[in-house]
Amino acid sequence: MSTQNDNTLVVKPGRTWLVGLIGEGIQASRSPYLHEQEARAQGLRYLYQLVDLNVLDLTPDALPRLLDAQQLMGFAGSNVTHPCKQAVIPFLDELSEDAAAIGAVNTIVYKDGKRIGHNTDWWGFAESFKRGLQDVARRRVVQLGAGGAGAAVAHAALTLGVERLALVDTDPKRAAALAERLCAHFGAGRAVVAGDLAAEMAEADGLIHATPVGMLGHPGMPLPAELLRPELWVAEVVYFPLETELLKTARALGCRTLNGGGMAVFQAVGAFRLFTGIEPDADRMLAHFAAMGA
Repeated sequence: MSTQNDNTLVVKPGRTWLVGLIGEGIQASRSPYLHEQEARAQGLRYLYQLVDLNVLDLTPDALPRLLDAQQLMGFAGSNVTHPCKQAVIPFLDELSEDAAAIGAVNTIVYKDGKRIGHNTDWWGFAESFKRGLQDVARRRVVQLGAGGAGAAVAHAALTLGVERLALVDTDPKRAAALAERLCAHFGAGRAVVAGDLAAEMAEADGLIHATPVGMLGHPGMPLPAELLRPELWVAEVVYFPLETELLKTARALGCRTLNGGGMAVFQAVGAFRLFTGIEPDADRMLAHFAAMGA
């Protein structure tokens, strides 16, 4: 890329990258800006389209039609978010090793007529954690949420060395299935379904939150505030808003905290790489995210 001055960008000749995001209530997503700004900095023609099920009055049952349409229109790929990360799997041709182990997909690449599912969420959370909470204790950790994002974050947590991850979900069967899958991959006893949340929290080094509670449109706390204590670290996956009620409460108590912004950026870094085959500048994407404000 070259510029005539600070405000004039010369776009490289070649293909136009058309990508998207499928999910519910995604109008506030920062993914379009993150991807398009990085593409602009690299001189790429790049268009990121939102496919919001709410706006289109669709349900996840429409996923086969939406994937067909994206392929027909020449999309390079698509991100996938709540509530489609697990629902989309039956409609894909292949899964990456990580996506298969996690059981959730957040990035689809369309290549040679095939739909290939990947998961960059887990790597995004791990990279953010390494930058923000690298030195914290990881003996016992409680995680709230065992859905698509929760599965990826749990995979990341055990990869990062958490010795015992206690899972809590509104659907106990979903938590049990995730615990079983994690133990099969990482070893017996590494993940369990929490029986008594209060007892688990009293023994925990940290808390990971991976449910929609606290995000725009879903305000509130995902657990009773009295279960928090200053010695805990708290990691959040919600990034809109960056300062969720959980993080605000935890920080006021003296807990070390990690917001969901880093995960949002680094999963986008991974997706951009998969869509284009071009290495993005992670620090530049972090700066773009920060420039958008809280």
